Amino acid sequence: MAEGWKPKHNPWVIALTVTLATFMEVLDTSIANVSLPHIAGSLAASQSEATWVISSYLVSNAVILPISGYLANLIGRTRFYMTCVAMFAVSSLLCGLAPNLGLLLFFRVLQGLGGGGLATSEQAILADTFEPKKRGQAFALYGLAVVTAPTIGPTVGGWITDNYSWHWIFFINVPVALISLYLTNRVVEDPPFLVEQVKRARAGLVKIDYLGFALTALAFGSMEVVLDKGQEDDWFGSRFIVVFTALCVGALVSLIWWELRQIRHQHKPIIDLRLFEGRTFSLSFGMMFVLGIALYGTTVLIPQLLQTLMGYTATSAGETLSLGGLATLMCMPIVGILIGKVDARYLLSMGFLWTGLALFHMTNMDLQMSPGYAAQLRFIQACGLGFLFIPIQTLSYTGVRPEQNNDVSGLTNLARNIGGSVGTALVATLLARQSQRHQNYLGAHLTGAEQLFRSRIAALEHQLMHAGFSPANAHAGAMGMVYRQLGLQSDMLAYLDIVRFFAFAALCMVPLAFFMKKAKGGRAAMH
Repeated sequence: MAEGWKPKHNPWVIALTVTLATFMEVLDTSIANVSLPHIAGSLAASQSEATWVISSYLVSNAVILPISGYLANLIGRTRFYMTCVAMFAVSSLLCGLAPNLGLLLFFRVLQGLGGGGLATSEQAILADTFEPKKRGQAFALYGLAVVTAPTIGPTVGGWITDNYSWHWIFFINVPVALISLYLTNRVVEDPPFLVEQVKRARAGLVKIDYLGFALTALAFGSMEVVLDKGQEDDWFGSRFIVVFTALCVGALVSLIWWELRQIRHQHKPIIDLRLFEGRTFSLSFGMMFVLGIALYGTTVLIPQLLQTLMGYTATSAGETLSLGGLATLMCMPIVGILIGKVDARYLLSMGFLWTGLALFHMTNMDLQMSPGYAAQLRFIQACGLGFLFIPIQTLSYTGVRPEQNNDVSGLTNLARNIGGSVGTALVATLLARQSQRHQNYLGAHLTGAEQLFRSRIAALEHQLMHAGFSPANAHAGAMGMVYRQLGLQSDMLAYLDIVRFFAFAALCMVPLAFFMKKAKGGRAAMH
C-alpha cells in the first residue's frame, strides 16, 4: 500500500469487484476444451483446426501478460482494467456469434488480449488496496479465482454444451463483464503515485518502447505456439515448430538486451528486469512457474486418463476435479489468515512438500479405481496447492517499490501461465514417448515362450469359442484382447511416470523456500 494512502471504499468490496472479472477470464482458459468437437462440427472444421480455438486464446494471453504492467502505468490501472473488461465482453459476444472458424479465432485473439490484463491488474490493485498484514487474506480471494477456475472450467463447459450449445460458453461472459464494469467504475481508483506516473506519460515525459512491445509479442507469442503445438507436430521434426522456436529464442535474447539498454538509459522498460536482481522475487517467479506446471498439468492429466482409459464422458471426468475446487476453497482462507502469523517460507515449503507427497500418492492409480478414489486423490493434491499460491504471491512483493507492483503482477501471472502451458505440453509429450517405451518393453515379453501369455490366450480362446466363435476367430479375438490390454497398461504406466515427474519437481522446491528473505511479523510484502 502506498504510504499514507487509503482507498475511499471498503477494501473487501474492491477485492470482490475485481475478482469477479478475473474468475470469468481464467475460466475461459479451459472452458472451451470439452466443447471443441461441437465447435468443429458446427463450423465445418476438423478437430485439429478446432484446437486453435484454445491455442489462439493462450497465445494472445501470453503476449499481453508481460506488458500489462507497462500499459497500466502508461494509461492508468483502473482505465486499463476497465478497457480489458470491455474488450473481453465484446469479443466474448462476437465469439458466440462467429459464423465460421476464421472469425472465431480472430475474436478469440481479441478475447485473450482483453482477458490477459485482468488477473495482473487485480493482483496489483489488491497489493495497493490492502496493508501488508492483510494482503495475504486478499490474495486468498484472488487465489480462489485463478486456481479454482481452470479446474471447474471443463465441467462447466461440458454441462453448458450438453444442455444448451457451445455458443453459450462465450455468451455467459457478457452479463458478468457488464456488472464488473459498473462496479469497477464505482469503487476502484488509482493510488496517488500511479496517478503521477500517468500524468508524466500524458505530458510526454515517458518514452513509449515500441520495439519492446514488438519483441515481447514475438517472443512470448512464439513460445506459446511452440508449447501448444509441439507434440501435435512432432516437435523439432516439424519445420513449423523449428521456425517458431528460432523466432522465440531470437526475440527473447533481443528483448533482454533491449530492456537492459532501456534501463541503462533510464527509460521505462516494458519488462522491468531489475526485479530479477532480488533473490526472493526470482525464486517466487520460478516457484509460480512450477505451480503452474503442477496445477494445469494435473488438471489436464486426470480427466484425460479417465476418458481415454476408463471410458468416462467429458462431463463425468470433469466432475472428479470438483473436490479439488472444494479443497482450494477450504485451504485458501486458512492460509490467508496464517500468512500474517506464520513465516511465509514455512507455509511455502509445507505446500510444496504436501503437493509432492500427494502426487507420489497418486501413483497408486490403476485401471480399476473408482470415480470416488480419483476425486479423493485430486482433493488431497489440491490441499497442497492451496498452501502455495498465497505465500508465493505475498513473498513476490517483498522489498518491491509500490511503483513496481504492476510489473510484479504481470511477471508472476506470466510465470503461472507459461508454467501451465509447459505442464500441458509435458503431459502430451511424455504420454506419447513413455507409452511407446512401456509398450515396447511389455510387448517383448508377450511371446509364445512365456507360459503366462500362453495360458491367458488359451483361456480367452476357450471363452470365445464357448460364445460361438470358430477356433480361428477365437484365436484372433484373444490376441486382439491381449494387445488392447497391453496398450491400456502401457498408457497407464506412462501417466504414472508423468505424475512422478511432477512430484519430483514439487519436492525440489521445498528447500528453495529458505533461500528467500524472511518475512517479519506479517509484513512479508512491506515495501
